[in-house]
Amino acid sequence: MVKMKIIVRAPNWIGDTILSIPVLESLQKNNPEAELWVLARGWVKDLYGPGLRIAGLIPLPESGGWRSLRESSRRIREKSFDLGLLLTNSFASAFLFYLARVPERWGYSADGRALFLTRAVRPRKNGEPVHMVEYYRSLLVGLGLKTAEPEVRLTVRPEEKAWATEALQHAGLDPGKPLVLLNPGAHFGPAKRWPADRFARTALILQKERSVEIAIIGSANETGLADEVSSLMEKKPAVFSGRTTLRQLLGLISRASLFISNDSGPMHMANALGVPVVAVFGPTDPAVTRPFHPPSIVLKKDVPCWPCFYRQCPYDHRCMVSIEPAEAAAASQKFLP
Repeated sequence: MVKMKIIVRAPNWIGDTILSIPVLESLQKNNPEAELWVLARGWVKDLYGPGLRIAGLIPLPESGGWRSLRESSRRIREKSFDLGLLLTNSFASAFLFYLARVPERWGYSADGRALFLTRAVRPRKNGEPVHMVEYYRSLLVGLGLKTAEPEVRLTVRPEEKAWATEALQHAGLDPGKPLVLLNPGAHFGPAKRWPADRFARTALILQKERSVEIAIIGSANETGLADEVSSLMEKKPAVFSGRTTLRQLLGLISRASLFISNDSGPMHMANALGVPVVAVFGPTDPAVTRPFHPPSIVLKKDVPCWPCFYRQCPYDHRCMVSIEPAEAAAASQKFLP
């Protein structure tokens, strides 16, 4: 008996990819005998770790253009998929599945791409914000598939936890003290970043009042931010920005007692690992991208220009600078032993 082969076009960003994982789990439950593949950008592929029965992953090229589109369509066509599910809303992603001759192409009818879909679901238009987990889930509901109550969870391998333990010891952090991880970056842009001095001052309060160990995480492009936070602290934190793979970062986060973060992919990583999160929100809407599960606290101020979704604030960044370190520290202490 030939198994049905399904390919899922994953979202482009870490946070969205994590929030879409329940869709893959529901697909597997609806088609338990099917072979499930994922089409994804290189920077999110490592999120599909143990716990998901992924038969294979096709990486998308970093650059766009017609040549990349043709190459991707050839690689997809070679696998002879029966069904393609699009979790992205771009015209190009639907055209890619059409070009690859995937017989069944399902997704939201966004960006004028319904022409290339065999089954198209209309997005909600009631104006009410909906969390991305429910947005992805609603796609399956619109397609007539059964869905369970979504749960966003990631799994860490034993060797990744062991690496994190060794890395923390090598950095000189006391394993007997609570570990607080700071994530001062946000790939989307500086508008989503709480100022470095706010992170530093929050960490100083926690060091003084709760005797915690502090470490900073982030991408290689965010090492400058980490260094800025570190420079403002008397007792220097361990800095892991740009020094971990994505899977190693999962191991590191799994060892934390608390994760203080901007609205970002690592914020969702921590939440999916069950680590308490204090999330600082500025131009974006927590109703759409807040940590999906408790334990978490969202810090957000109501300002006249919110939400703007700008990458860079053209004004005075009031949505962020009005959140004080003392407020973040007080929220953090609710989660610390």
